[in-house]
Amino acid sequence: MAKHKGIFQRGSTYWIRYTDTNGRQVRESTQSDKVKVAQDLLKLRQADVVKGEQPEVIKIKNHTFKDLATEYLTYCQNQRDYRAKSIRIQLLVSEFGNLPLKNFTTQLLEKYQTRLLTTKRPALKGTATPREPIAQATVNRRIAAIKNMFTKAADWNMVNEATSKQVHKVKMFRENNRRDHFLGAEEIQALLDACSSNVVTITGKQIKQKQDHLKPIIIFALNTGCRKDEILSLKWENVDMKHGFINMVQTKNGERRQIPINDTLREMLKGLTRRLDVPFVFYDPETGNRFQDVKRSFNTACKKAGILDFVFHSIRHTFASHLVMNGVDLTTVSRLLGHKSLTMTLRYSHLAPNHLTSAVNVLNSSMSISTKLAQETEKELRRVA
Repeated sequence: MAKHKGIFQRGSTYWIRYTDTNGRQVRESTQSDKVKVAQDLLKLRQADVVKGEQPEVIKIKNHTFKDLATEYLTYCQNQRDYRAKSIRIQLLVSEFGNLPLKNFTTQLLEKYQTRLLTTKRPALKGTATPREPIAQATVNRRIAAIKNMFTKAADWNMVNEATSKQVHKVKMFRENNRRDHFLGAEEIQALLDACSSNVVTITGKQIKQKQDHLKPIIIFALNTGCRKDEILSLKWENVDMKHGFINMVQTKNGERRQIPINDTLREMLKGLTRRLDVPFVFYDPETGNRFQDVKRSFNTACKKAGILDFVFHSIRHTFASHLVMNGVDLTTVSRLLGHKSLTMTLRYSHLAPNHLTSAVNVLNSSMSISTKLAQETEKELRRVA
């Protein structure tokens, strides 16, 4: 028997007891064996009564996490980042698949966080060295997915509000994932050279690994600063070669922007093979479909070029960094990157050539004029005296 007023047990399940707005005693199952879940639910019901609202008691079936995952994937199948979400959720299903939703607690998910951060992952096939634990940012993405799933679960009456509240109490890790690494001119050339077809040896056989598709994509990224998904989803209808602009429609923040086409980009686009039956600028010639990702070929090219700790998004930093180093003002860089706030672009301010020195030197002329004027005024006063 629970030692909390208004909370009792039937078997291993906790129940709550409260008086509704009509003065009637209500008994409601929490469908959980955690007393904290019962406490949270009781507070919610009592808060409704205090506000004069009749608590709506809905009988919730005993759904599993796998049931929720199925519903959630159907719900978000038309969202822009569906592919990434589906991969993440499948990993969560492998962890929590048959666990009833009512069993999710703050403690359960905190233990899951700790396990991800401390347990080394199995070695990749063909290697013997275990991989490092999952990064904090990756753990955060998984917890964020669970939280969002439970928000929808509460909306769909698949779980009670008290359990959803338990899930949302899990704290995210503070991230420091800024990657300011950008490439110099020699590294850029090395990366482009590494994008040609590469021959690798697997189990004694030589297999040609094609990477020719990667070079134009990297050239595009270097000359536009666009995000990877913006590039891979680009269609020819949004490329205006006549007026020299690329209209970016599918952007991260949902706001359209125009990117000027420079000479390097123009020559690269002219050299691309364009098929009338394929709307995309960059596509797999074997299937006619757009590339979903270029992570594997990009990592191979970086390794071949001897470039470490570099991801595709870092090309965007390379674009911005070189603009600033060549004297382009931050406002213009911000517009080209599609930043909503100039604050996001200030991370590149330290790269501006002599920007602090130039700012202070502006005072030289004005200060010297003021000093000269003061000296002349003092001489005139002495003469009059």
